[in-house]
Amino acid sequence: MAEKGAGWSRTFSLAVRFSLREMRGGLSGFLIFLACIALGVAAIGGVNSVARSISAGVASQGQTLLGGDLRFQINQRDASPAERGFLDGLGAVSRTASMRSMARLADGSDQALVEAKAVDDAYPLYGALETEPVLTEQELFGRQFGVFGAAAPDLLFERLHVKLGDRLKLGTATFELRARLVTEPDAVSDGFGFAPRLMISTEALAATGLVQPGSLVENAYKIRLPADADEARLKAIQDQAAKDFPEAGWSIRTRGNAAPALSANIERFSQFLTLVGLTALVVGGVGVANAVRAYLDGKRGVIATFKSLGASGGFVFTVYLVQILIIAALGIVLGLVIGALMPFAASAALQSVIPVPAQGGYYPGALGMAALFGLLVTLAFALLPLGRARDVPATALFREMGMEGRGRPRLVYVASALGIALFLAALAILFSGDQRIASIFVGATIFAFLVLRLVGSLVQWAARKSPRVRSVALRLAVGNIHRPGALTPSVVLSLGLGLTLLVTLALIDGNLRRQISGNLPERAPNFFFVDIQGSDVDAFSALIGKEAPLGTLAKVPMLRGRVMALNGVDVDKVKVPAEGAWVLKGDRGLTYDAKQPENATLTEGKWWPDNYSGEPLVSFSAQEGKEIGLKLGDTVTVNVLGRNVTARIASFRQVEWETMGINFVMVFSPNTFTGAPHGWMATLTEKSATTADDARILNAVTRAFPAVTTVRVKDALDVVNRLVGQLGTAIRAAAGVALIASVLVLAGALAAGNRARIHDAVVLKTLGATRRTLITAFSLEYMLIGLATALFALAAGGIAAWYIVARIMTLPSHFMPEVAVATIVFALVITVGIGLAGTWRVLGHKAAPVLRNL
Repeated sequence: MAEKGAGWSRTFSLAVRFSLREMRGGLSGFLIFLACIALGVAAIGGVNSVARSISAGVASQGQTLLGGDLRFQINQRDASPAERGFLDGLGAVSRTASMRSMARLADGSDQALVEAKAVDDAYPLYGALETEPVLTEQELFGRQFGVFGAAAPDLLFERLHVKLGDRLKLGTATFELRARLVTEPDAVSDGFGFAPRLMISTEALAATGLVQPGSLVENAYKIRLPADADEARLKAIQDQAAKDFPEAGWSIRTRGNAAPALSANIERFSQFLTLVGLTALVVGGVGVANAVRAYLDGKRGVIATFKSLGASGGFVFTVYLVQILIIAALGIVLGLVIGALMPFAASAALQSVIPVPAQGGYYPGALGMAALFGLLVTLAFALLPLGRARDVPATALFREMGMEGRGRPRLVYVASALGIALFLAALAILFSGDQRIASIFVGATIFAFLVLRLVGSLVQWAARKSPRVRSVALRLAVGNIHRPGALTPSVVLSLGLGLTLLVTLALIDGNLRRQISGNLPERAPNFFFVDIQGSDVDAFSALIGKEAPLGTLAKVPMLRGRVMALNGVDVDKVKVPAEGAWVLKGDRGLTYDAKQPENATLTEGKWWPDNYSGEPLVSFSAQEGKEIGLKLGDTVTVNVLGRNVTARIASFRQVEWETMGINFVMVFSPNTFTGAPHGWMATLTEKSATTADDARILNAVTRAFPAVTTVRVKDALDVVNRLVGQLGTAIRAAAGVALIASVLVLAGALAAGNRARIHDAVVLKTLGATRRTLITAFSLEYMLIGLATALFALAAGGIAAWYIVARIMTLPSHFMPEVAVATIVFALVITVGIGLAGTWRVLGHKAAPVLRNL
């Protein structure tokens, strides 16, 4: 055994020496190989490094971003004396109150929706509030000559066309804009806001008259603990709060979870980009296979000489495997260098986009995962051509032009390549945050590979069976498509996957934009009105009837509540699928109704009778109830205004969220909330109203009812449309990485076939073919292959987009001709352009040297 091991070691050492000697000639033919590996590794390593750098930034600045070590949030009420005593006993406390309302010019000529945030004297406990100019808290928010101070970002100044020193009205109070808001340290913990911030003092908020029983106000109590408070202490406080105040209904966050929404979104986006990077790497694997096959084809004389001198097939395999691994290592290192630099670039580039500084640094875990993926892709795609070269006899190598058509490699190589590919897929799923989505993505990629191979074969079969044509150029083009060693499978596979991904994303983005800018505004109401006091409902209805006599006003009572338990089990202990988990997170809008709403269709159960006075009942949205796993007769416990209320599910109903009308997940029987203070919500729908009519109604409501928050639906949709557009642009840019890899692989595949084309061109020119005929033939060949690939991408991408839009998003799906035209044009330009760029050099070869080597 020792002798056998020593012999293998000597053979391997000799193989490495030969590998290094052969590589002295440089990396000619491997530039595409290097680019593909480097691109995929850089994408995976860079994206994950940036995501981890942002997460590190959130973790290191958790106290500043949260505004404290702990954050207790209560909606629609202040903390009770007992609750406030408990909080005060923990450490320094800062209270902020946030609510949406209408800020209007002092003369009432214009108004804008704002996110008002009232802060106390202790704010901020961590970090610093930055304004321009820099003012003390008293100078910024204090009352001077009966007017309170306020700070706002540039957006509000631009929206209302105001400047420093101008005055605004909020509710019944007047405010002077004394500073521009530059940095709000805990803004990210408050979540995303559709309207600009207006920062005031808690004393000023009380003076506005906006906070009434049932008003939608969020009270946050931020706690600064002693410096020695560790994570165990934070957990103990949370447990104590739950034990002492089981019906408080507050949500508690710690400094370790300062921005859960941001962290979740960063994780999802990085997961998507990682999968896109892996797709680029796998597409690049096709380039690896092409480059290895072309390289070995060019080394056929050397391989034949090795075998003629007695070298074994295993020795030949080892020599070239070592070379491939060395070149792959260079590509991986290049990709890792680029990926490692991305966090430093992101820390500057993302500063204006994400309110959390990305911490530049090196993240070995992310880079190691990228390097492993790069190595596995190289092995998976290089083993088959290497295995095929191992078993080709020397006589065949001397006689033939290359190694095409020499049969399949040994089973061990096929099994090894398949095993590595499966291991790669398993790692991609294992490293993913959402393994279900990763499994679907990996499965779809494998399926696309198989289908694209089939499409390539079908294109060749169709070319083989096509009728003979009179045009010499077209006949040559069709023949090139199906001949042995044709480029068709490589081109279809390399370009098809990237194009399919882009078509899918373009159609999803287009359908969402069409829904937001077209279908939704047609069905959505003109306005939402929130925080209408019960005593003002009749007067409000009369005003709307006067200002919009042709409009339809719908109004319902509205409360905010938090789901605490399902069937008596705490929601934190209930396992719920991801698609239904949003119902149990945070506060939900609640309402009650004696009669079944007109826009609701019962799917199970029945509505309660008029004047019902039994146990509390609830009608639950059918889709969300099914996702959570609820059934008729189950109980749901909600906390409203610090009181737990348990209701039994009496019915399920179909809710059409896309109408953007008044819809609730839960509608309760009227006796459930007897005596609970609450406001009302209303919608106004008037399809014939013009922009001027909307402005007049908005102004009239704001003047008459300053405490009512008015949201113009079109303005909200414009914001959403802009966000969807920005997100779509970012996603398409990220998906472009896969398309770049596809183009690189396409260029590599065409370059790999140039040697065979040189012989073809020389023979055809010898037989009388002109340069024009050959260029026309090659152009038609590339055009036909590109067209076939584009048609497949349109079909596959269209089906994928339809499934996502129609089945998952449950929105109307439309095929878009402009996407089809752009896809076909792009495919033709890329295939014909790259093909002719390489072919032009082929046509310039002299005939004599080539003919002598035939």
